[in-house]
Amino acid sequence: EEREQRDQVVVVEVVADVQEVDVREPHKKRCGRDPVEEAERAQLVFLVQNETGYANLIKLVSHAYMASDGLSEPHIVMDDLQGHADGLIVLSGGPGGPIGQLIQQGDVEQARKLTEQLADLFKGRFYIEIMRHGLADETLTEGEFLELAYDLDLPLVATNDVYFGAKSMFEAHDALLCIAQGSYVGQTDRRHVSDEHYFKSPDDMVRVFEDLPEAVANTRVIAQRCAYRVPMLPPILPEFGDSGRDGEADEVREQSHAGLMERLAQNVFTPDMSEAEREEAAKPYLERLDYELGIIIDMEFPGYFLIVSDFIKWAKEHDVPVGPGRGSGAGSVVAWALKITDLDPLRFGLLFERFLNPERVSMPDFDIDFCQDKRDQVIRYVQEKYGADQVAQIITFGKLQARAALRDVGRVLEMPYGQVDRLCKMVPNNPANPVTLKEAVDGEPRLQAERDSDETVAHLLDTAMKLEGLYRHASTHAAGVVIGDRPLDQLVPLYRDPRSPMPVTQYNMKWVEPAGLVKFDFLGLKTLTVLHRSVELLRDRDIHIDIDHLPLDDKKTFEMLALGDSVGVFQLEGSGMRDVLRKMQPDQFEDIIALVALYRPGPMDNIPTYVKRKHGEEEPDYMHERLQSVLEETFGVIIYQEQVMQIAQILAGYSLGEADLLRRAMGKKKVEEMAAQRARFVEGAVERDVEKTQASNIFDLVDKFAGYGFNKSHAAAYALVAYQTAWLKANYPV
Repeated sequence: EEREQRDQVVVVEVVADVQEVDVREPHKKRCGRDPVEEAERAQLVFLVQNETGYANLIKLVSHAYMASDGLSEPHIVMDDLQGHADGLIVLSGGPGGPIGQLIQQGDVEQARKLTEQLADLFKGRFYIEIMRHGLADETLTEGEFLELAYDLDLPLVATNDVYFGAKSMFEAHDALLCIAQGSYVGQTDRRHVSDEHYFKSPDDMVRVFEDLPEAVANTRVIAQRCAYRVPMLPPILPEFGDSGRDGEADEVREQSHAGLMERLAQNVFTPDMSEAEREEAAKPYLERLDYELGIIIDMEFPGYFLIVSDFIKWAKEHDVPVGPGRGSGAGSVVAWALKITDLDPLRFGLLFERFLNPERVSMPDFDIDFCQDKRDQVIRYVQEKYGADQVAQIITFGKLQARAALRDVGRVLEMPYGQVDRLCKMVPNNPANPVTLKEAVDGEPRLQAERDSDETVAHLLDTAMKLEGLYRHASTHAAGVVIGDRPLDQLVPLYRDPRSPMPVTQYNMKWVEPAGLVKFDFLGLKTLTVLHRSVELLRDRDIHIDIDHLPLDDKKTFEMLALGDSVGVFQLEGSGMRDVLRKMQPDQFEDIIALVALYRPGPMDNIPTYVKRKHGEEEPDYMHERLQSVLEETFGVIIYQEQVMQIAQILAGYSLGEADLLRRAMGKKKVEEMAAQRARFVEGAVERDVEKTQASNIFDLVDKFAGYGFNKSHAAAYALVAYQTAWLKANYPV
């Protein structure tokens, strides 16, 4: 029973919203802020009772933001509640609610009329809310609230406005209020709350409301009435084309086969090939294409591929540069055929299962790089094609991290800027692996000394630690866009960033997918802009370059890279990278792929081995003769995740889908899972005539490198962009 109660309370918290409601007359609504009229905008609490209530709540919340004039806080008006009241339990909002504000203005008659109006709109679902935090407005309004409830036979409910977890957080929360308002803790003319706004226990609430036991009992009643849990929905995509969902499989087959023949004609067939030779060259591509299509159609993802292909083709047709690929999607022949990617997966040994594993059902996820200056044109095209109300960006929430927390708290405490700045610089700044304030203090004797010698600094550090990690502001995800098959406010609540007219989901990236929305990443890559502009400048000089079909064996390019002359070359321009280029002396495209994958913490330790083996100073170790074909390209060094998968396939009989699960298990290092995988690997290898001890040793070696393994599809795609920039620099220097 206790567990059931906890679940019910959680449901209430998940689907509750405090919404500002404007109770003015219709002709006064939606105008800008007015100090006199501002009192008439007040809060009501909406709780979801059932599925209808959830749909109504997200409609109301979305409307509050999307209909906002940008001058006033997002809000709804009383008329908006008409048609959206079903399935919602409403609390009157306490002293800060519309009824409470009217009482405080002395307009008890109007307060009664509004109470009757709300009680009629939310029949049997409207509660008079009583709060006791020791504030004057609560004392002023409580008697009238009780009289209204008893006269109109409305239920009471005891509530506590919770702003922080424990009483000890009061001062830190007060500082947080000042951060939000741009004020100082020492100011008197600012918003304050009571130290009673902490999360009270049931015993605390019973004690505070001992004279109103029915108000406390109704909190349980409300929790029991809120019996709806938001369901997790499968991916919902708009239908592609006029043939509907049923025609998508045929459409993706038709486009893929036609696109593959185009790709083969451009990239694989040579003018001197006979028809028979062309058929033979095309055979592995067609087999792989049909295999991939079978999986894509069985997993019901043809629409996803068609949608991505459509906006990428549109971009290319409208002179918007698009990257050759990003992430594991470059391993798909279907993606290559549909012009989503520009890298031949068979030529570079890229695996489809690394992108879409038939043995682990999950949405495919193409990350697309566009020219930074023209990315918005593609998003506008998608909005126009599917409907502005069916396309949105994704919200992100900025958190207070160590340095920011120190600076913000130091400001509101009115500490000298120079002192706060000096303290902040003692906190390590590593965006890739942020250090917490506690870790910074524990690891920095100077910070400890400042804390121990100055009470103000101790207070600053204590307050900042309490606020660190809290949300500071809402923003928009740099790349994420969702596309629905219906108006998005039927699936998720929407928000509008004041700086953009485009809707934004109120659910962040983690939660839009369980809500049924599919994320598409539209990334802006500056290098594509640079490449595009360079090609345009050359065209102005009557030099025409097909940047997407450069020869990958250009001697000038590799000679330049071998000299370490790579300033301005994508991915290869850092001083450390230039030093590695001089040592490696790259002479083939595969060297650039390897370098993109190796030049990271961890894998960098393998660079000297790769260089020595490349130059014949050390013999490659392939672990087993059957693995030479997989490891020869990297001189026996396991660099790519795809190599881990292929080793398991060749040596132990894994399917590539199973091998992808092995790769994931090796990355997570879960003891039980790894024990099961070791047994499976060794058993499979022994069945294929590999000695048991050798199989176990190979498993250990693969496991060691797998944690550092890089996605070859991504490395190859970014190596191509690196090569393109290097080719232009080598052949057409400024």
